[in-house]
Amino acid sequence: MTYFGTRTVFDADSHLMESHGWLEQYADEKTRALLEAPGLAKAGRGAAAAIEAGQRRIEDSAATARLEADVMGSEKGWSAFGAMSSQERSAALDLLGIDAQIVFSTFAATQFLFSGDVDLAYGGAAAHNRGTVEFCADDPRLLAVGIVPLLDVDAARATAAEAIERGCAAIWVPHGTAGGHSPAHVDMDPFWATLSEAGVPVVLHVGGGKLLSSRFHDNGRPLPPDMLGGGENVRAKDFIAMHQAAETFVGCLVLDGVFERHPDLRCGVIELGASWVPGMLHRLDAARAQFRRNEPQLGELSLAPSDYVRRQIRFTPWTFDDVGALIEASDPSLYLFSTDYPHPEGTRDPLGKFEASLDAHGIDEDSRRAFYTENFESLFGPGNRRWIPRTVETTGVSR
Repeated sequence: MTYFGTRTVFDADSHLMESHGWLEQYADEKTRALLEAPGLAKAGRGAAAAIEAGQRRIEDSAATARLEADVMGSEKGWSAFGAMSSQERSAALDLLGIDAQIVFSTFAATQFLFSGDVDLAYGGAAAHNRGTVEFCADDPRLLAVGIVPLLDVDAARATAAEAIERGCAAIWVPHGTAGGHSPAHVDMDPFWATLSEAGVPVVLHVGGGKLLSSRFHDNGRPLPPDMLGGGENVRAKDFIAMHQAAETFVGCLVLDGVFERHPDLRCGVIELGASWVPGMLHRLDAARAQFRRNEPQLGELSLAPSDYVRRQIRFTPWTFDDVGALIEASDPSLYLFSTDYPHPEGTRDPLGKFEASLDAHGIDEDSRRAFYTENFESLFGPGNRRWIPRTVETTGVSR
C-alpha cells in the first residue's frame, strides 16, 4: 500500500534540489559569463554541506533503503529521496502513489530572474528550462515548470514558446509589474495568447514576488533567524504579506480583462497559501460594483470578477490552512492538493493534515476528488493532453 492508498492524486507543487553549477551546465557561453558565482549563494550558509551530504546519500544504498521505507516521512531537502535524482523521483512517485507531479526548481531563479539585465534574465531562463525539462524527461508524470521573465514582451513570448516546445507543462512568471507596466497591459496579450493557445497554464509561486520591505523588520530589536535558518527565507511578518503581490497580480488580470480576452488561459497560484482567497473573491466583486460607473472598462466584463477566478484560477493551501472551511466559504473547484516535496514546508504528513480539515467540516467525496484530482486537471485547460499521468495498471504498483 502506498502513502496515498487507492486515491488518484495529482500533486501541484514539488521541487528538484539543484547542486552547485546546476544552472551553469545548461547555459550558453554568453549567459555563463553573466551568472553570479557562487551560483547557489542565496540557498543559505549550509547549502554546500547539505548538497555534499545529499550526493553521498545517493551513493549509500543502506541510507537510500531507509528513505524508501518512508519517503514522505523521512529526510527533506537535498538528502530526500528523489531530490536530486530524476530516477529516484520516479521511484518516489511509485512508492507514494502520486499520479502526476508539477516540478519547480528551488534556488536557480535567484541567479537571473530579478537581475534587471535582459540578456541575463532570458539567457538564465532558457538554461533553467532546459534543466527542468531534462529532470522530468523520462517520466510523463513529472511535469516541468519553465520560467519566463516579463521584462520584454517579445522576449517573453519567444522564451515561452521555446519552453513549451521543449516540453514545459507550465510557465512560472514573477508576480510583479511587467517591463514597467501592468501584466494586464494590452501589449502583453500576445504572451498570454501563446500560453492560452498551447493549453499551458501560467503559475505564480512563492519567491516570484517581492517580500515585505526590510524596513518593517527594523523594530529596534535583534533580527530573529528565519524559519529554516537560511540566508534568503521568510519570517513571520513576511508570511502575513507574501500573498499580497500575487493577489494584486491576478486581480489586475481579472479586472483588466485578460481572462475575458483569453478564456482558455489557466493560472495556478502555488505555495502562497489560500486563506485569503474567499476575501479576494468578495473584494473583486465589490471593486467592480463600486467603481464601474467611473471605470467603463469594468462594464466590458461579461462575468462577475469572482467567476473568472472560479473558471480559470486554482490555489494551493498551506497544510495548516483550514481547507475544509475554505471550501465551505467559497467553492470546491478552487483548491489544489500539493506536497511541496521535498521541501520541509510540506511537512511529513500533508495528506493527514488536509484530511483532518476535510473530515472536520464533513466535506463530501465529490469535493475531495476535486481537491486531489479534478481541479488539477482543470488547471491544464480543456482538452490539454500535454501531461499523461501513469495509471496504477501501467506502473504496476500496489495501491
